[in-house]
Amino acid sequence: MLDTLIIGGGAAGLSCALVLGSGLKKPFAEGKQVAIITHQKASHLQTAKFNNVLGLKPGTTGASILSEGKKQLADLYPEVQQIENEKVTAVTKTGETYTVTTNKSNYTSKIVVIAVGYTNLITIKGLEPYIKSHPRAAISKDRIWLENTDHLIENGLYVAGTLAGWRSQFSIAAGSGAHVATDILTLWNNGRHTKVHDKI
Repeated sequence: MLDTLIIGGGAAGLSCALVLGSGLKKPFAEGKQVAIITHQKASHLQTAKFNNVLGLKPGTTGASILSEGKKQLADLYPEVQQIENEKVTAVTKTGETYTVTTNKSNYTSKIVVIAVGYTNLITIKGLEPYIKSHPRAAISKDRIWLENTDHLIENGLYVAGTLAGWRSQFSIAAGSGAHVATDILTLWNNGRHTKVHDKI
């Protein structure tokens, strides 16, 4: 049984995992089990190059961020389990938990974060009731979002990044993932607003 399972290894998913990982040493998060399915093949970062992101060297490629992001997560927060080479096919709610089915396995989690891209090619069964036309993308692009309120689709089911209805900008997607992570940390901390900062 996982406490949180993140689906998607792009900007939003990895940012969510990093913030949750940094919070696992807090007393209220002791013993929490977090995992991320790091499927990245459909990430728009694969072909991106960044010149306009604060803190990134101009010319940084999205492909390098995807690769380095997984390494950063493994180096800093090895307790966050990275599940590679699996693609999610279904998300099913059973009582108060969710079953996430991949092409290779099944996982049970109290909280699931959907952080995959916003193309209409999404093939995860169980999410169909929430799929709507994206509110911040050109109609001609035929993009989708999962209808939510402040990233929450329903109790225990979150969405982050472009699929949450945000525009396709790296910093927005990363911030969305961090937002969801701090909401989960707040939930674990009995509703006390929580954020995690590293300090000198």
